[in-house]
Amino acid sequence: MSPDFDAYDSSGRLLAEERAGDNAPPLSVSELSSLLKRTVEDRFGHVRLRGEISGFKRAASGHLYLALKDDNAVIDGVMWKGGAARLAFAAQDGVEVIATGKLTTYPGRSKYQIVIDRMELAGEGALMALLEKLKAKLAGEGLFDRDRKRPLPFMPRTIGVVTSPTGAVIRDILHRLSDRCPTDVLLWPVLVQGEGAAAQVARAVRGFSAMPAGGALPRPDLVIVARGGGSIEDLWSFNEEIVVRAVAECSIPIISAVGHETDTTLCDYAADMRAPTPTAAAEMAVPVRAELLAMLREQGLRMDRAVRRGAAQARERLEMQARLMPTPDTLLAPQRQRLDQLSDALASGLRHRLANARTHLSQAAGALRPALLQQYVSRAKERVDRLKLRPDYLARALAERSTAFDRLSRLFVSLDPDRPLQRGFARVMAGGHLIRDTTAARAAGQVTLHFRDGEVDAAVDGAPPLEKPAPAAISIPSRPPRKPRSEEEIRQQDLFS
Repeated sequence: MSPDFDAYDSSGRLLAEERAGDNAPPLSVSELSSLLKRTVEDRFGHVRLRGEISGFKRAASGHLYLALKDDNAVIDGVMWKGGAARLAFAAQDGVEVIATGKLTTYPGRSKYQIVIDRMELAGEGALMALLEKLKAKLAGEGLFDRDRKRPLPFMPRTIGVVTSPTGAVIRDILHRLSDRCPTDVLLWPVLVQGEGAAAQVARAVRGFSAMPAGGALPRPDLVIVARGGGSIEDLWSFNEEIVVRAVAECSIPIISAVGHETDTTLCDYAADMRAPTPTAAAEMAVPVRAELLAMLREQGLRMDRAVRRGAAQARERLEMQARLMPTPDTLLAPQRQRLDQLSDALASGLRHRLANARTHLSQAAGALRPALLQQYVSRAKERVDRLKLRPDYLARALAERSTAFDRLSRLFVSLDPDRPLQRGFARVMAGGHLIRDTTAARAAGQVTLHFRDGEVDAAVDGAPPLEKPAPAAISIPSRPPRKPRSEEEIRQQDLFS
């Protein structure tokens, strides 16, 4: 062998070999990880760590992953779904907590971590810091704004109460409502502290808000969320974000009565009204029935006095008006006097009218003498005789009218344009107009000759005749001569025919 090879062989081996007295057999990585895991879990099977949460994340499976840190070190942690469901507060970054669990290793990454069974806030200071952080977040969203507050109903018919069914709170509320103004109460029993209390309170508030009007149960006009006094840990369920959002989104006016006078929760800020105690909430919810009855009686008395006073004033005004109004005798006196005057005038008028009629009758009777009447009758007979119709007068008038009619008839026959056609003449027409000379005929070119028995088209100066079917011959009968009337017919002719 070369010197180089010998040197390499003496400083290190290329192949692993067992040595005499070597009691450390080689381990696999998995074996070492398992040994470390058992050692760590046996040595640190129960530990409590105080630190600040960092890198908090909630997986879709419900498990929580986070890191606990202080000024010099950091350790990963995991909290399985079952423990996360029992968590009494909303974990988030920056919150100082005390975590209880066991240490273990994660071979996949060669890291150690704490499996947390229980996690609590590290003192009241951490709890208050978490509270202030959540308060600032919700206030920034406007959940605590004053313009969102709604007025409470004056006298609710039904009141919904969200509280424990076994505590003194519900008894105080019912007792106070009974003393002031009895009303219907719907109790939604919930846990008011401990695991699951926040979810139950939020579900109860949303349930009241979702109740339909006119259902099997009456929809509350007002909701009271109530709990007795306690420490900040006891009241923490009413600081949970789920409860605050449910109270802020409730469609029914809501009163928050959590704790005593000095206790304040985020639920108080989101509600429409905060009551220092549950008993005070009942006092805010309804008025005092006795006071209402007293007020109604007082209002009734005032109304009665007002009506009586109005009636008295109206009576006084009526009496004053009655004294100023004239009496019936005063109103009817002029009319009575006028009636007397007209009665006297009527009697004298009738007497005067009768005297005038008698005078007129006397004058007319003197003119009615028999001789005058006979003279008037004779003149009337003469006029009638002159108006009598004599037959010779009528015959002469009819003869004259007949002679004039015959003359007009002969004139009409002589002026008939078709009469010359009976004697062999023809009428020349072109375009509906009568052709009177050769100039007009040459200008027309084509003419129509009208004869006694029909029409013929002809061309002027050698123009071809128009091809037109000959119309049927129309015979115009000659008028028979008028038969002279006898004297008897003339005598019987009506005067007005």
